[in-house]
Amino acid sequence: MRTILFILQKEFLQIFRNKLIAPIIFIMPIIQLVILVNAATMEMKNLNVVVVDNDLSVTSRQLVDRFSASPFFHLAGWTESLNDAEHTMEKGKADILLNIPANFERDLVKENRTEIQLLINAINGTVAGVGYSYAAAIIGGVNRDIISKWYHIPKNSITQQSIVTKPSFWYNPELNYKVFMVPAVLAILVTVIGLFLSGLNIVREKELGTIEQINVTPIRKYQFIFGKLTPFLIIGLVELAFGLIVGKLLFNIPINGSLFVLFTTAVIYLITILGIGLLISTLARTLQQSIFISYFFIMVFMMMSGLFTSVETMPDWAQAINVINPIAYFMKLIRTILLKGSGFADIYHDLVALIIYGLTILSLATWRYRKTV
Repeated sequence: MRTILFILQKEFLQIFRNKLIAPIIFIMPIIQLVILVNAATMEMKNLNVVVVDNDLSVTSRQLVDRFSASPFFHLAGWTESLNDAEHTMEKGKADILLNIPANFERDLVKENRTEIQLLINAINGTVAGVGYSYAAAIIGGVNRDIISKWYHIPKNSITQQSIVTKPSFWYNPELNYKVFMVPAVLAILVTVIGLFLSGLNIVREKELGTIEQINVTPIRKYQFIFGKLTPFLIIGLVELAFGLIVGKLLFNIPINGSLFVLFTTAVIYLITILGIGLLISTLARTLQQSIFISYFFIMVFMMMSGLFTSVETMPDWAQAINVINPIAYFMKLIRTILLKGSGFADIYHDLVALIIYGLTILSLATWRYRKTV
């Protein structure tokens, strides 16, 4: 036990001798939470709309005013030439072109029907689909207003002709995307601490030659590994706690679950990630190799973890690959615990899978370390 305590003391002194560690622990969470949570959002707002109004009637003006008043659209231009509007979209300055043809209001009065055209920039399919849904809702609302006004039909009777759906949104009633993103960013922060710093620490000792001096001492292998990985486990938990405080103060994220369940899950996850970092350190001989290998795995795992989009919407082959993605497990668990208030009974399937994963990867890393060092 004394040997492990001496190793821990040595590791903490070595870690905090580096002046970059304190900013990484305390400043990086604030910067990443503030930037990523506000920037990485699927909420579509201020989509640029260019209006081509060849009718210039009261009805067309009513339609344009409705778009202008919406928080989802920004009126970026007004022209009577469709070619000019198309050039604006080609330059990337417009997301949607609203083309109102001549005789728009006349056809509506005489024939009880008319047409308008929406041209949508679909380079980003998600933006195009959501933007069309918003635009169609606005056009449908104007259509109901016109029917009510011209034919003296109460709006209530118009809506009663269709099925009225009243949704109930659980766990995130306001559909606040920040509530969805904060737990994900916290998971990424913990992953970076566990994967990068632990692997780089051991490889750094390889480059300096100090690890060879440790290997000739009577320190047992389990003592060395425990002493090497425990500081980063503690730092990762401190990082998670600090990130939770920042997320609560800045974004008022709900913490519906037990903190004991959350941190127990985080310990299991960090052991898994530290095992991966240890395994990478046994494969890499230089810091550059360690960084490139870690970057490869963390990018693939992060993009497939459900950080921005749901794992369930991925192809079947991608969901099958996610069985070996530890970030996907923790991403799901941290959101489930914080937002749904789940306990051990609700998450034990994923928790058991993560435990098996962690034991397997840590055993493999330990065996590999003995073999190569």
